[in-house]
Amino acid sequence: MITLKVEGMTCMGCVRSVEKAVGRADPGARVEIDLPSGKVAIESATPRETFVAAIEDAGYDVAA
Repeated sequence: MITLKVEGMTCMGCVRSVEKAVGRADPGARVEIDLPSGKVAIESATPRETFVAAIEDAGYDVAA
């Protein structure tokens, strides 16, 4: 399980954008997003860095 803190998500449209970014990085990944906290939980064998890059490419910041 990979947990990321994503900054800049303000609405459900943002949640969908992050879900799509994760899906492009690993179509088989399971993702759960908590909008108020900005926490993104991803169940996947794909490396964390792949998801960080995909989410940042979608225009969001991932906290270290």
